[in-house]
Amino acid sequence: MRILAISDIHGCCDTFKALLQQIKFTKKDQLFLVGDFIDRGSNSKGVIDHIWALQADGFQITCLKGNHEELLLKGIKTGQDDLTWLMHGGKNTLASFKANSTLDIPTKYIQWMENLPLFVEHDSYIFVHAGLNFDVPNPLDAKHSMLWIRNWYDNINYDWLKNRIIVHGHTPTSKPEIELMLDKLEYLQYLDIDAGCIFNYQGFGNLCAVDLTNRKLYFKQRNL
Repeated sequence: MRILAISDIHGCCDTFKALLQQIKFTKKDQLFLVGDFIDRGSNSKGVIDHIWALQADGFQITCLKGNHEELLLKGIKTGQDDLTWLMHGGKNTLASFKANSTLDIPTKYIQWMENLPLFVEHDSYIFVHAGLNFDVPNPLDAKHSMLWIRNWYDNINYDWLKNRIIVHGHTPTSKPEIELMLDKLEYLQYLDIDAGCIFNYQGFGNLCAVDLTNRKLYFKQRNL
């Protein structure tokens, strides 16, 4: 069994499927998807549908909430779609559902997003979307930070963290930087696996998977 993780799929369904084939994902593996399934890419609905189909077939997949899921849910709660969300890929999500607003998205998708956990601990790993806020006594109590925080590495309390390793996404990071983090993983105890799948900048434009069991990275360039 391998412990695997992928982050920030952002509606890139074909790339997601291709990456799973590349890593030879099996039912013996444990896969953690650490948020931002939707927005920006062309098939957010397809990403969720594919995850559900794999889970129904017996694949072990744990999904966490990202800030983009939270933005969509905010529109549901207020009855008015968040303009920030619409400007950052929400329009593409609505299109994938053939919806005019979040109120038109089928309830089962909304309930799924609402029930996604913010973090999960497995073996010696903490999986979370954005990161942890070490300015509070217990970083696992800072819910907003788990979805939104950036630039938190310098504040890590290693006495609190002990031997655990934080695996997260949210902040797009170039392929060379991710590779360097993995090389120093035992020292740093954090790994950002958001390889900026939806960006066209040099060093980005990849969906990243990490095999934590074998300390190996996989990158799949976005399918346009």
